[in-house]
Amino acid sequence: MNLATTKSSPNLLQKGFVYLQSITIGSVPLPLYLILAALIYIASLHGKLPADMIGGIAIMMIMGMVLGEVGLNVPVLKDIGGPAILSIFVPSILVFYQLLNVDSMKAITAFMKTSNFLYFYIACLITGSILGMLRVVLIQGFIRMFIPILVGSIGSIVVGTGVGMMTGLGAHHSFFYVVIPIISGGLGEGILPLSMAYSEILNQPYESFIPHLVPAAMLGNVVAIMMAGGLRTLGEKKPHLTGNGVLVRTGDDERMHAPQNIDKPVNFSLMGAGLLLACCFYIWGQLASKFIPIPAPIIMIFSAALVKALGIMPEKMEQGAYHMYKFVSANLTWALLIGVGALYTPWKDVLAAISPAYIATVAASVVAMVASGFYVGRVMNMYPVEAALVTACHSGLGGTGDVAILSAASRIELMPFAQISTRLGGACMVVMAAILMRLSL
Repeated sequence: MNLATTKSSPNLLQKGFVYLQSITIGSVPLPLYLILAALIYIASLHGKLPADMIGGIAIMMIMGMVLGEVGLNVPVLKDIGGPAILSIFVPSILVFYQLLNVDSMKAITAFMKTSNFLYFYIACLITGSILGMLRVVLIQGFIRMFIPILVGSIGSIVVGTGVGMMTGLGAHHSFFYVVIPIISGGLGEGILPLSMAYSEILNQPYESFIPHLVPAAMLGNVVAIMMAGGLRTLGEKKPHLTGNGVLVRTGDDERMHAPQNIDKPVNFSLMGAGLLLACCFYIWGQLASKFIPIPAPIIMIFSAALVKALGIMPEKMEQGAYHMYKFVSANLTWALLIGVGALYTPWKDVLAAISPAYIATVAASVVAMVASGFYVGRVMNMYPVEAALVTACHSGLGGTGDVAILSAASRIELMPFAQISTRLGGACMVVMAAILMRLSL
């Protein structure tokens, strides 16, 4: 009997190890993740975690992987943008209570500030996401969605600013720091370029604006997801109001759902070219901003959109830029948000910003946006439920928010239209806010 037990033990251990290997944190098997996490932690305790790009990537990715994984799997939280919420606010709380040791903070600070990782991420994200879109989606989608997005944005601004004024936040604060962050296009494409635009205009560090902008985007995303669930229920009760994933009542939308560059094989040489393109679009924005009174990130956004619309970029270069964007967004998004949370989102400022008046202003902004899309959709021969959902994506957390909103409504096939609403609609709002901020001085 003892012999049998001895023989069976290795099998049990082997099965247990295989089971643990099947559990992944991010893309790393759990046993290996624990080893890597322990290595990084011990190095930080003994002053051996490099305060440079290597140390910064290590600590930020190891934290981002676990927080992203938790956010993707916890019930309720996973449906309201959990990975982004945890990746920003948990590091902010850890810093507030001094639970991140000195070496870890040095590594994060060096990578985010000295190595300028934030600008690198934004350049790759904006360039690749826009160049990787189908040209017909960019042009036709924007034409179809222009009026719902425009009316929805106006409704959100008017109602949100009005509620903010009535609740005591003031018109200026409500508009620039609550409503605009909600409809700016998410964190990477919206909040960060917006903070940089405010920084250049007001001559203040861009990181000082982030804690005032992030809570609005987060809460707006939650409200939009809740409304998406309500729209799904409405479509089930009143089938004549929904196309079950089809936006326009008549016409052929097949081209809008055609595969994008993601279906092409990854070419590492082209990814290198895409990296160069992203850097050069950023440099062009910096150079042009010396002669054009528009913030550099905004010039970069519209330059990429113009190049795509004109069809002058070689298709292979677009493919490389798109796959570079996919690599960066898939592997470094949560890492970036760790840095944003640890360095640029003071927990005490977040708590100070959120109040009943603040929540009411956010909710009013999103409700006005979605309601506008619903009624304009009816007038424009669109299915009201689908039009409202696409407009709702204008108040989400970028691509992550789009997925969460459309998933809550079981209308994920609307993603091409949602991308138009989020990316170009958000870019327009960032540009408008920058111009109005400059004029208000």
